[in-house]
Amino acid sequence: MNRIIRRILLVVMLSLVITSCGNKDGAGDKAAIPADKKVDYKPAYGDTIVMGSIGDISGLIPHITSDGSSQEIGSYIYNGLVRYDKNLNIEGELAESWDISEDGLKITFYLRKGVLWHDGELFTADDVLFTYKFMVDPDTPTAYAGDFLMVKSVEVKDLYTIEVTYDEPFAPALISLGIWILPKHLMEGKTLKTTSLATQPVGTGPFKFKQWLPKEKIVLVANDNYFEGRPYIDKIINRIIPDTATMFLELQSGGIDFMGLDPVQYTKQTGSAKFNEKFNKYKYLANGYTYMGFNLTNDKFKDKRVRQAIDYSINKEAIIKGVLFGLGRVATGPYKPETWFHNSAVKKYPYNPKKAKLLLAESGWKDTNDDGILDKAGKPFEFTIITNQGNDVRRKVCEIIQAQLKQVGIKVEIRIYEWATFINEFVNKKKFEALVLGWGLSRDPDAYDIWHSSKTKEGELNFVTYKNKEVDEMLEKGRTTFDQEERKKYYYKFQEILAEEVPYVFLYVAEALPVISSRFQEIEPAPSGITHNFIKWYVPKELQVYKE
Repeated sequence: MNRIIRRILLVVMLSLVITSCGNKDGAGDKAAIPADKKVDYKPAYGDTIVMGSIGDISGLIPHITSDGSSQEIGSYIYNGLVRYDKNLNIEGELAESWDISEDGLKITFYLRKGVLWHDGELFTADDVLFTYKFMVDPDTPTAYAGDFLMVKSVEVKDLYTIEVTYDEPFAPALISLGIWILPKHLMEGKTLKTTSLATQPVGTGPFKFKQWLPKEKIVLVANDNYFEGRPYIDKIINRIIPDTATMFLELQSGGIDFMGLDPVQYTKQTGSAKFNEKFNKYKYLANGYTYMGFNLTNDKFKDKRVRQAIDYSINKEAIIKGVLFGLGRVATGPYKPETWFHNSAVKKYPYNPKKAKLLLAESGWKDTNDDGILDKAGKPFEFTIITNQGNDVRRKVCEIIQAQLKQVGIKVEIRIYEWATFINEFVNKKKFEALVLGWGLSRDPDAYDIWHSSKTKEGELNFVTYKNKEVDEMLEKGRTTFDQEERKKYYYKFQEILAEEVPYVFLYVAEALPVISSRFQEIEPAPSGITHNFIKWYVPKELQVYKE
């Protein structure tokens, strides 16, 4: 969930949860409860929260996974040194405090004392050092090593003091150390195949792992010894339901308590008094975007005029109106509007089929046999878009793109795959021509792991294989500059280059539409999200459903 928002690289870590299950991050827009309907309940321990997810986790060591489901489960089990508070200020988590040297090259962390791993062992600075070594080990198959390769040294000063030193300034340094800390005593000397954490994760977090039934559910139970206080809720059950329509039926019947609604559900199916008595809905601009990405190693997409033409061919406003019911905004780049690093002045691609046809003709694509499909060197312009199962919005987006590209002479097929297969067999292995997917966004603009040319290996996050030396330079300068105005220049230029080159067609930033059973109390919308205080959520005794 949203306990830190950025751990290793939250551009990625929350991304797939946000875009596949509904973003649960943001201040929210919830109608006030009438005064005569309010009840003064008292906090109580007990009950279970059942959450719906369209995708199963890909593993129980979230440092080596890139799907949001795995990161969400990991966020309950593990802690980092720091996190964002409800107002998006960095605060300590496993670290009580820290000192930063005047030159910004050294951070000294003073750790909490008395924190216990779930197996009762004591957390110390040795665990932090071990986690750092794990992340930079060439044998660790992680897409997130980049932040930690910036570190010059990590030195344990004593059991509860650790010093991290950098060779050069690194703007995201502090929040990058929100990485989840791993237990040295359980992983040292083990491989990823032999460590027990692969099947029985042990962390310091508010919930302990109990069970994983693949493609069915994950079960977590409250940690009685959690250093911030035991959560009121006894148990989390994360149910895998790979279809949002089925999930919504489960919500209505009481089978789940928490899910992300799609626009049809939010606008058309949840307006009754009965529904609003049983559930609380929230609405806010999601901290993420949806896009269509091209495999840039494919010959069809190597000419930027082709990519620009496809961008001009897609009516994003029509998608927002017809599919999202107006619950979204056109995306113009990889950052959320109104953030300090978002460049609103980049080149834009309003719907213009005539201009698209001209660009396609310039790049050699013409309908030489009058069959309605462009061709070049005897080959028709046709390609396949892939996306994930269970997301009806994405399916409809693909269908609109398919119809609109047909109007300019491009034939599109659509393939939809089960979530784990989609990610592991197609995205990570770059076995696609084009895809519709989404990224969640960090509170920091560092997008190195997604866009830098060094991050194109299998399983890494630049799976469209975008390579541009100037973009690399802007990303490198942006992450090694502390001054915000100076950083802004680099990230503005980065966005201008992307807008010109169109490695993605940036489609939209949707409204997040989470819904939660009204029996859960103490939900407090804030800039960092509605789940920032999850351990304080409770169900009054008189409303509890699940009894042990």
